[in-house]
Amino acid sequence: MNGGKRAVCCWHRRAGKDDVLLHATAVAAMERVGNYWHMLPQYAQCRKALWDGVNGNTGRRRIFEAFPPEIIESTREDEMKIKFINGSTWQLVGSDKYNTLVGAGIVGATFSEWALSNPNAYAYISPMLRETNGWAAFISTPRGKNHFWKMLTSAKGKPNWFGQTLSISDTKALTQEQLDEALAEYVDLFGEDVGQALYEQEYDVSFVAAIPGAYYAREIVNIRKEGRLCELQAVPGVPVHTSWDLGVSDDTALWHFQVVGPQILVLGCHANSGVGLDYYEHYMRETYAAKCWTPGIDFVPHDARQREWTSGRGRMETMMAMGFKPQLVPNVGLMDGINAARRTLPLCVFDIDTEMTGLSALENYRRKWDENKKAFSSGPEHDWASHYADSYRYLALSWRQARTAAPSPPATTMQNVFEAEGITPPKLRNTPRRRR
Repeated sequence: MNGGKRAVCCWHRRAGKDDVLLHATAVAAMERVGNYWHMLPQYAQCRKALWDGVNGNTGRRRIFEAFPPEIIESTREDEMKIKFINGSTWQLVGSDKYNTLVGAGIVGATFSEWALSNPNAYAYISPMLRETNGWAAFISTPRGKNHFWKMLTSAKGKPNWFGQTLSISDTKALTQEQLDEALAEYVDLFGEDVGQALYEQEYDVSFVAAIPGAYYAREIVNIRKEGRLCELQAVPGVPVHTSWDLGVSDDTALWHFQVVGPQILVLGCHANSGVGLDYYEHYMRETYAAKCWTPGIDFVPHDARQREWTSGRGRMETMMAMGFKPQLVPNVGLMDGINAARRTLPLCVFDIDTEMTGLSALENYRRKWDENKKAFSSGPEHDWASHYADSYRYLALSWRQARTAAPSPPATTMQNVFEAEGITPPKLRNTPRRRR
């Protein structure tokens, strides 16, 4: 890492990313006593992928190849945790439960399949690493131009970071016969176009290849191509509305947006987990005051009417008591909501600060893959991206109501705003796209 403390590695499929970092962690744990984490996108993946994973070439468990018995003092199967003879520990964790992680002395963390992980996980852990002057490594194959692409691009230009991209043509790790077989398998499973795109993504480490099963792949590509991801300022005096996906144990995610004529200005987004509405009351008050935004309507799903058994009040009532202006979004089915989101995305301009969070989530929102049927299911994968995607779906179902909540400014006002920001106004559709 050239003396740095952060490494971002985009290596092709079957390049041995996890094995390299497991062995590197074993060395680090012997050189410096501390706690080390190896994080996968979901906690449920940890046992199958690594803890119980067996090297097909040697027949040995992968973790014991990296951590030989001579350096292990004890093993906790239930916690997927190893304690070493010098006092260091290593543990498997999941980015979907990042806010439950506690531990003093975290001196090293590997973020595996970072492109599929919740980017908030690093924001949560990074203060621990700074306190101990610890290191972090991010390894993955691409999944579109999301937070992993942004971090990799940034790392290659920073003196204290290490960034590297290795495709199969760089490593020559597989023979041409093996690569042809892999491509044929992808084509058989996904069809010619998607199979070829998946091969390019996994082995040629292409960031522009389509994400298989992604709901909004084409729309997100057009947002980037048409320059609708840029620095934005709110139009003064026009209400800034929010759309909410209300969670309890899961993330609560929301989007901030304005409706100006035929355009939707997506000014920001925010998500957190394990906090109550009092947290969001403070967040909203501070954000709107700092940005001089005019509060608008808070669009919430229909389950916000349900009463909580502890207080006897629904979350809509609680929100109103806190000064929010909750309003229910139209109650439609999931696929109708997804189609509404597809038709709404061409009307949106996104602030650049949403790129690594909300927009990245929309880019990664995809149908769930059924391993038994070898096909995509009709429903979405429930991971970190689904919370932002659900919240955006409510935006898509409510922006027309938001447009009538207050008069829009004259068209010249929007022109002046774009000119002041040095932005070329994108060409947007005045009518929604036809349903696919």
